[in-house]
Amino acid sequence: MSTTQTLFDISTVIQLSVAPVFLLVGIAGFINAFVSRLSRVVDRRRYLQERIRHEDHEFHKTAIRELELLEARVRMVHLGITLGITTALLICLTIVSAFIEYFLGIDNPLLIGALFVLAMFSLIGALLAFLREVFLAIRSLNLSRIDK
Repeated sequence: MSTTQTLFDISTVIQLSVAPVFLLVGIAGFINAFVSRLSRVVDRRRYLQERIRHEDHEFHKTAIRELELLEARVRMVHLGITLGITTALLICLTIVSAFIEYFLGIDNPLLIGALFVLAMFSLIGALLAFLREVFLAIRSLNLSRIDK
């Protein structure tokens, strides 16, 4: 195999790896959004738990309902972060597999395809968790305003 051919082949592998790398950047932004939402939920939960000790019975009932929604939101955010990181790991494995296959002279497109499909299923799960968490956040807005 000539040096020119080898250089062409490795540059092709690198080019094919660029798209998944951009996907990793998008996933990182998505995970950042989840972390931001988690932070807001945790802050709200702490606020409610502090106020619940000092307020009347009506506030207590409403706060308990909101705390239950916040707990569900935390579960969805946790699931979303887990699936987002799983997606990123699967994409990284896809890229590494492409290079290993090239360097070892293995031709196994099924492995790379399977890793990428698994990554997409994981990403779909993360997106669904995000959507569910948004729906829960909107539902919590429908509770009577307890901090007034």
